Amino acid sequence: MDKNKTILVIEDDKDINKTLKLRLEMDGFKVVTAFDGKEGLDKATGPGIDLVILDLKLPLLPGEEICRQLRKDERFEKLPIIMLTAKDTDTDKVIGRVIGADYYIRKPFDMEELLSRINFMLE
Repeated sequence: MDKNKTILVIEDDKDINKTLKLRLEMDGFKVVTAFDGKEGLDKATGPGIDLVILDLKLPLLPGEEICRQLRKDERFEKLPIIMLTAKDTDTDKVIGRVIGADYYIRKPFDMEELLSRINFMLE
């Protein structure tokens, strides 16, 4: 698989954001980060993003709205989106799927599971 892909991490927790960036870069990915929903949506709709890791609880614009906006734009209908969130009820998972997330991982998360899902989605 070509790991020369760009992943956007939209996560307001600075420690999680930094950890994801470092680990994904170690695995050969290019990583762009955003710490709030507005910045995240701006970067997601910019050029060259191959996959989005999206927290739901974000300042300025919630992750659900980012996902909805991306899915209603035909340019981003097939952009892989992984929800990474502390919300973990079955209802939250269903909502994540209904608004267009491709996969849902709850915090605290297993880095190997996340990497496996990323690799699968970018094949």
